[in-house]
Amino acid sequence: MNAPAPPAETLRAALAGLLDGLPPRQAAQAVERLIASYRGATPTDAPILRDRADVAAYAAYRMPATFEAVRSALEAFAQAVPGWAPGSHTDVGGGTGAAAWAVSATWGGERPVTVLDWAEPALALGREIAAADPALRDVRWQRSRIGAALTLESTDLVTVSYVLNELTVPDRTALVDAAAAAAQAVVIVEPGTPDGYARVIEARDRLVGAGFHVAAPCPHSAACPIAPGTDWCHFSARVSRSSLHRQVKGGSLAYEDEKFSYVAAARFPVAPAPSRVVRRPQIRKGQVLLDLCETEPSLHRTTVTKRHGDLYKAARDADWGDAWPPAP
Repeated sequence: MNAPAPPAETLRAALAGLLDGLPPRQAAQAVERLIASYRGATPTDAPILRDRADVAAYAAYRMPATFEAVRSALEAFAQAVPGWAPGSHTDVGGGTGAAAWAVSATWGGERPVTVLDWAEPALALGREIAAADPALRDVRWQRSRIGAALTLESTDLVTVSYVLNELTVPDRTALVDAAAAAAQAVVIVEPGTPDGYARVIEARDRLVGAGFHVAAPCPHSAACPIAPGTDWCHFSARVSRSSLHRQVKGGSLAYEDEKFSYVAAARFPVAPAPSRVVRRPQIRKGQVLLDLCETEPSLHRTTVTKRHGDLYKAARDADWGDAWPPAP
């Protein structure tokens, strides 16, 4: 018997079929309009995704990037909580369910999953796509306004990806507090921009204040060592580009890099990385420069040279966002 395809491949194949019958130019125009809408101010009672054509075009364009960013955050979290796996999962503002796919890719097996969103067309398409993965066929797709009135049932894991940017400050606060009250673990992902990072730090502070321990990306639960306004913490996930991606972006590369900021925290004990690579490593002749966020907390650049032997080999293989030093 053939082994089932990995969730990433299954998702890619399911998304490829979404645009059948939709002219490429129409799909590209829908994506461009939706991108412009998402960059504006959007009240929580006015869903941007209005119908199936909107959702299909935007899902085919954005869902792979959201999946890869969330999966990267979840993998870093999983490394900090070895032996733990969520027995249940709630995805708040999950739309077509990219985070549900990412959780399935990180921790195999089936679990009760609820995806909450205010856009019914997104939920309907998410249900359609999820039929391609047996582990996601029983997901509960529930329409819910994401804001101050949100209440969440008790669950092991809450994910909130690319949602805080659409909410007012009071609604953001209420959402993070509701997630903290309901979950044993919370993972929040935002765009890798200064504003996205600021929203993540705001959420991180509330989670720590609620008794959570930061598992990733930070090696500590103390205040972020980045001076406000001087820089921002973000990471990168590689995404395979579809023909729709290339048409909208006007590029020819087979991939693009999705920049994202995130925080993963839990109520139970965690084992965060001793330090984390927070910039793309610089490989030079006979040495590698690594910018690290460390446990103290502090930001520090370290130089690993050939004299370090196996550590030098590991440094040459290190990637932006990796724990450092690598596990034995």
